[in-house]
Amino acid sequence: MAKTKRGRILWSLPSRGRGTCPVCDSKRIKLLYTRTTTDGSSLKVCKKCFNAVQERVDAATVYGKD
Repeated sequence: MAKTKRGRILWSLPSRGRGTCPVCDSKRIKLLYTRTTTDGSSLKVCKKCFNAVQERVDAATVYGKD
């Protein structure tokens, strides 16, 4: 893969793929990973929270952080 193509898809995402993570509440972090809650809805989370415990992901939606 050419180095000029790396990360190019981020330019087409809103805010260049950055936002606030609903699980850890980190600000201006890349939200590139999708996690599914137990009710079937999906969340975009950061790299740190991609491997988070399922209860923590579900708690982010219960408290309205999504």
